[in-house]
This record gives sequence, C-alpha cells and structure tokens, in this order.
Amino acid sequence: MSGTEGGGKASDGLYAAVLAAGPSSRFGFAKQLVRVSGRPLLHTAVTRASEVTGHALIVVLGAGAAELAPLLKHSPGAVLVNQDWREGLASSIRAAVARLPASCSGLMLLLADQAAVSTEDLRRLAGAWRRQPQYIAAALYAGQAGVPAIFPRSAFRALSELRGDVGARALLRRNDDRMIRVPMPSAAIDIDTPEDLLALEAPR
Repeated sequence: MSGTEGGGKASDGLYAAVLAAGPSSRFGFAKQLVRVSGRPLLHTAVTRASEVTGHALIVVLGAGAAELAPLLKHSPGAVLVNQDWREGLASSIRAAVARLPASCSGLMLLLADQAAVSTEDLRRLAGAWRRQPQYIAAALYAGQAGVPAIFPRSAFRALSELRGDVGARALLRRNDDRMIRVPMPSAAIDIDTPEDLLALEAPR
C-alpha cells in the first residue's frame, strides 16, 4: 500500500492496538470513561494512537463493551470485543494479533489507562522501531521495560501464545537482547484507583 491514510499518516505496516477490555475492578466503574482534561481516557488513548498509525488501529474492548463502544463511533480503526476478557490482558493481545492483516509489520501495544503517555511519546517509540524494525521497541520507566511497546512481525507468534493476566512483560524479558529501550517516564502513571486519578490531576 502506498500513499497516506488516517489523517495523512504514512502507511508503513505499523498498527496500534489499544487494550481497554479490563473490568476496572479496583476503580469501581469503567475507568475508560473517566475524564482527564475533559476527555474520556479511552477516547484520549485512541486519538493519540491514531495520530501515529492513522486508521491502522484496533481497539480491544471487553468488560463494559456496550457502554464504551459508543465513545468510538467516530474513531478511526476497528473496534474488537474480546469475549475472553476475564482471562486477563493476554487474551486481548491475542485477539488483536489475530485481527492483524498480512501487511502489518509491527504492532504497537498500549493501555487505555496510561493517561500521561503523549502522542509525542508514541512518535518517539515509533521512530526508534523504524530505525531497527527487526527489534522490539519498548518504553523504559520505573527501571524496567514495558508498554507502550512495538513488536515486529517475528514476535507475533509469541504474542499469540501469551496466557493469563501477564501482558507482554514476560515476552519483553525473554527478548532483552533484541530490544530498544525508549525512556518514557510518563508510562509509569496508570489509572487503577480513584486515588491514582487524583494524583494525576494534582498540581505539580
């Protein structure tokens, strides 16, 4: 595919998957609906991802999908409902990988509740991966590598074999020697409880 798509972004085989299927059990209600700077968390995450990958985007919903899907009515990309969301994060990663087209050469995984991760953070991550597209590019924060992270096509099989609520961190550990680390302190902030939200919104 040539040219541009999704607001003028070049189509280079990079897809993004926003993982938003969790039940928000520690928050008390669907945290994806929580407004930060006037916008729902989920909407912000999807917008930031689309500013990097255009329409090459998958949003994985699960718990509360009926409530959340209307938020995405005008969003680019595809909305996917993970029926196995109770298993945990790995099931959403598998669902996203299964949906990728043959033209996809890299998958950026990001979490809807990493509220402080900016479009610029994601652009830096994508830039690092494009320079060495056979490697994993992962955010470095709190002393370790994690998501957001971009996995090359060679890692898709391993992603599709993940199980449980482990996410991709186990795979990152196994590929320590084939990984580019992109410093991203903002990725350390995630919204799991109302207290996390208050800390995020507190004056600095």
